[in-house]
Amino acid sequence: MGMQPNLSLGRHYLRYSGATVLIMAAGFISFPALTRMLDNTQYGILGYYDTWLMLAIAVVKLGGQHAILRLYPFGGDEGRLRHFATNLVFVPMAVSLGLWSVLALVAMGVIGFGGVQVSPVFWGALMLMPLLVFISHVEMTLRVSERSGLLNVSRVSWRWIELVLILSFVYWVQRSATAVYAGKIAAALLLAGGYAWWVFRNLSFSRKSLDLSAYRASLAYSLPLVVNEMVGMLLVSIDRIMLKHMLGDYAAVGVYTIGCALAMQVSVIMSDPLWGAFNPVANRVHGTSGAQEVRALKLRVLQPVTYVSIGVGAAIWAVGADVLEVLTGPSKSASGPVFMWLGALFALLPMLDVSGYGLLLKKRTMTVMLLTLAAAAANIGLNLLWIPVHGVMGSVYATVASYLMLALSRCAFCPRDLLQFPAGRELLLALGAAAMFIASMGLVGPLDGAAPLLRVVVGGVLWLLLYLVPVFALDRKLRETVFRLKTTGVA
Repeated sequence: MGMQPNLSLGRHYLRYSGATVLIMAAGFISFPALTRMLDNTQYGILGYYDTWLMLAIAVVKLGGQHAILRLYPFGGDEGRLRHFATNLVFVPMAVSLGLWSVLALVAMGVIGFGGVQVSPVFWGALMLMPLLVFISHVEMTLRVSERSGLLNVSRVSWRWIELVLILSFVYWVQRSATAVYAGKIAAALLLAGGYAWWVFRNLSFSRKSLDLSAYRASLAYSLPLVVNEMVGMLLVSIDRIMLKHMLGDYAAVGVYTIGCALAMQVSVIMSDPLWGAFNPVANRVHGTSGAQEVRALKLRVLQPVTYVSIGVGAAIWAVGADVLEVLTGPSKSASGPVFMWLGALFALLPMLDVSGYGLLLKKRTMTVMLLTLAAAAANIGLNLLWIPVHGVMGSVYATVASYLMLALSRCAFCPRDLLQFPAGRELLLALGAAAMFIASMGLVGPLDGAAPLLRVVVGGVLWLLLYLVPVFALDRKLRETVFRLKTTGVA
């Protein structure tokens, strides 16, 4: 398994962003379709079990994907690559399968002998788990070896096949969360089969290369990140669990889940192509050229990221609630403020995350874990305080506060030689244009009671005129970056 020829960060980014746009297109079909076919209760059940599924997957993977990303032997010969595949891909896969088997047997025993009643969605989540773990390991191997072409074709194909299967099951079989999981399982089986063929053709397992000490060393790096991943999942999803148990209503969970689901789509399109391209290149640059070159790379990346993060955040803050109502219909309008707050948050986070990225480059996984743990604890505490007072919006406020706490603490603890904030002029220009746009939306008084679609259209025109045009006109470096991305990419 050789590494692909080094492509520029810009070329990788264009591949990941192109794939993300296609994935988002599927989301903009499935999201309004499902919100219309499933009521708030079924959406709440879906969000509730999705949360437990993500937590269980984080445990079963044991951080194998993190070790693959950080410990890949860049520039290694066939022997080192075979050693890597054996001990950091195949062995973790086998261990994960064993852990899932134990978990499944315990669950069946408790339910069978204890007479516990569970939703059919529980069994769907249990069946889906090993498939997603296997897919995760293979996709991280493709990502770190910079095979962005194959990875993104696979991701896009998976999402569109999943879309067709889920909507078919929900429309023709049953309008329930159970039918959604049936479609997910069918799509995951197809992708896992394709990835199994790729693994057979490209990864070599060798008993002579088996080195359990290498696997144990990878665990020393990745286990803190397992805890970090679990805590991160709690940070994302604990709100749904707490809403269910504090308010006793799946419908409240559904209101939160619908708004959060659309906000997560913003996170996907903002973060997935960025980190898919940036992570492997940053690791390679740090390993071969040092911290100064990583900061230079960050500064180049932060130029467009700053403008996009602040611009998209401002747009969602101004018309996000209207966008959600256009997509889902008036019956789901209660989720509009949820999307407005969380969507704006997720738009801004990539700028802070790139600025403070550095702890993992220094392998300070324990610090990463403790910071995420502190943010999750703050989220739980704020939920306990604010849900009784503000209901669903209490969870929204808690999520915003805890995510900002995490992003800022990562900047505070980032090694000084790797910390790089956006250039001051670019930051001020973006904030000034965003403020001008938001103020203009506040001045359009006659639109306060207008149809959501009209507000979205007017907001889009004002955003183009008052944010995008000034930013593009006043920053020559941004124009040069955009033109360079169209041709050769950013190094």
